[in-house]
Amino acid sequence: MTPLPSPSTLTPTPPAAVPPGAFAAADPFARAALNRRRSLVLVAGFVLFFVVVGVSLDVLYAGFLGGGESLPVITLAATILALAMSLQAYLGGARLVLASLHARPLEVNDTEQRQLHNIVKEMALASGLPLPRLYVIPDPAPNALAAGRDPRHATLAVTQGLLNLLNREETQGVVAHEMAHISNRDTLTMTLVGVLFGGAVMLADWARRALYFGGARRRFNPLLFFIVLLLVALTPLLSRLLAMAVSRQREYLADASAAQFTRNPLGLADALEKIGAATSPLQAATRGTAHLFISNPCPRRVDQHQGALADLLSTHPPLARRIAILRAMAHAG
Repeated sequence: MTPLPSPSTLTPTPPAAVPPGAFAAADPFARAALNRRRSLVLVAGFVLFFVVVGVSLDVLYAGFLGGGESLPVITLAATILALAMSLQAYLGGARLVLASLHARPLEVNDTEQRQLHNIVKEMALASGLPLPRLYVIPDPAPNALAAGRDPRHATLAVTQGLLNLLNREETQGVVAHEMAHISNRDTLTMTLVGVLFGGAVMLADWARRALYFGGARRRFNPLLFFIVLLLVALTPLLSRLLAMAVSRQREYLADASAAQFTRNPLGLADALEKIGAATSPLQAATRGTAHLFISNPCPRRVDQHQGALADLLSTHPPLARRIAILRAMAHAG
């Protein structure tokens, strides 16, 4: 396991042993503004990608700009579809994510779920946020997520496995972490990525079908055929870029904020340790929703590494590193 950082890691300018910016969460308003800008860029890039694919298909198959169709029908359809998906992701992204995970509204008559409700109320007061809508995912794997475009439309969901496994202090740490994501507006970018990721996958299938059907009936253009083929091949990369928009740093920042809300870094540290030790996979999670969770439900080997390449390919920092930093915070206090 990575050695524990020294108490000096709690200073505003942390040493190299601690990930840069891990404790630079003092200004949530700046963080929220950054996430708004990042979300706009994300949507703009997503729409532009659809437009490029649409234009390529129009020129290749519909004869646009070559004496064929007078209107770029495919381009218009692709643009409208991309804008509609972006609007849906913004207004109803959290609902789509929860539906894909089979989440159910919290039932206050259940003892465990009533305790969760009480904990969330406490953390809402500590963070100065409105109470989010609460859901439980019927899955034995311990995990949790937050989604929604802003604090007034936020949703917090935990798995049944997390309720069964963690004690009250540990659950409080997890809830505080998710409330920090809501406060920082991380949920806006994270929710957009989750929905647009699925849109990118749909685009790949759509363009692939366009290559398979209709080509023989139209004048063949090898250059444009290659362009469309390249776009189909690059769509998985777009999906990866969408996920990369969710920086690893958000987890370090949310951990630090959670420790501030609860005044108990060990609660979250113990929770992460138990979550990391669990072997049951979260069945409903996909690559498109994995970045939303407090711990990656679709783990890969790269998740356990640090450095520029790991930052590029993984949306979650190593659990061992996060746990070590939280324990150092407790010892320093």
